[in-house]
Amino acid sequence: MSDSSLAEMLRSRGLRLTAQRQLILEAVLDLGHATPEQVHAAVREVAAGVNITTIYRTLELLERLGLVTHTHLSHGSPTYHAAGENTHVHLVCRICGAVDEVDPELFQPVTDKLAADRGFQVDIGHVALFGVCGRTECGERRE
Repeated sequence: MSDSSLAEMLRSRGLRLTAQRQLILEAVLDLGHATPEQVHAAVREVAAGVNITTIYRTLELLERLGLVTHTHLSHGSPTYHAAGENTHVHLVCRICGAVDEVDPELFQPVTDKLAADRGFQVDIGHVALFGVCGRTECGERRE
């Protein structure tokens, strides 16, 4: 998203584009999948005065604006990523913490069955599967 379109979106809601808001959005886009703490660390490299409360509030604002979305990939903080990305299922390695993505079509038979049998509509964007990734260092530590 360009600075001018972000500024226009904020202005249309009575808000203004601040350097902090821009830095936080850029950090989410650059990091791919990031917790507020990871966003904070990235932003602090550029602007040391930005505090974690500002990060959380801005991420909430950016989510309300439809620019970012979050999912829970662990028991800790939510993980944010760009909302414009295609919907995907998250694969999270329990050993190294790597996050990968797969196409939700892979799970279509399961989601169709849940809908047919139980009337349950899966929010595939919030699905995370935990396991051990195929990296050599993680595969050696499989139990």
